[in-house]
Amino acid sequence: MLVNSINMLQKAKNEKYAIPQFNINNLEWTRYILEECEKNKVPVILGVSEGAAKYMGGFFVVTSLVDALIKELNITVDVCIHLDHGSSFEVCKKAIDSGFTSVMIDASKYPLEDNIKITKEVVDYAHQNNVSVEAEVGHIGGEEDGVSSDVYHATLEECIALAKTGIDSIAPALGSVHGLYKGLPNLNFERMALINQELNIPLVLHGGTGIPDSDIKKAIECGISKININTELQIAWHDAVLLFVKENDKVYDPRKVIGSGQENMKKAISSKINLFLNR
Repeated sequence: MLVNSINMLQKAKNEKYAIPQFNINNLEWTRYILEECEKNKVPVILGVSEGAAKYMGGFFVVTSLVDALIKELNITVDVCIHLDHGSSFEVCKKAIDSGFTSVMIDASKYPLEDNIKITKEVVDYAHQNNVSVEAEVGHIGGEEDGVSSDVYHATLEECIALAKTGIDSIAPALGSVHGLYKGLPNLNFERMALINQELNIPLVLHGGTGIPDSDIKKAIECGISKININTELQIAWHDAVLLFVKENDKVYDPRKVIGSGQENMKKAISSKINLFLNR
């Protein structure tokens, strides 16, 4: 059923595993993720960027699609629809009013004082509607949906200040990047563990694609309770579809073309589930 992220993330924090956030882009992706998470009996957060929501027809289309698939596929695991990197209060409000059960307000590009002010406004509105809130501090590097930034590691003091807004989870920038890494990931595990020790709320790791399994496991040990995956699923789908089109150049049915990425993508989803839950 549709839920916010509070209970699932607190349970993950207490029991030292991570909930997967898989970003969705269309009907097929949403279905593949829901089916694989149901098969593995694991709760899931469906991440939706502003760009993906626009592509899919709008926030209300997304919630209607997810709700319908949960019913049609008999999904029994908890499902959270989460706005990924909401750029303003207005965008977060629109997602909440459209039925999203969780939002991320990303005001990290602003000075800390402004980040806190914007985040608090979102928290106040979201909590009135039983919606969970994630926020970001520091700069997570790389590029997502055409928005890019350099890496700037969050400090403990910044995290404590942002947590006072009442957010339910926090994404401190600690060396991860969106998209593909140029070189090796360099996560700040020491600071990650310190922040986790000082805060009661779960920590979120953005840019999970390309991080070695050993570093993922260490991050979970250091307090990461939610890990976002997007690019890795895109690559898994792309590689399978590319091969299918090459070998079946006369096939033009979009259902067959898009669906040719299903098996490869589900393998990637299952692999991440097993890694995050230490199975």
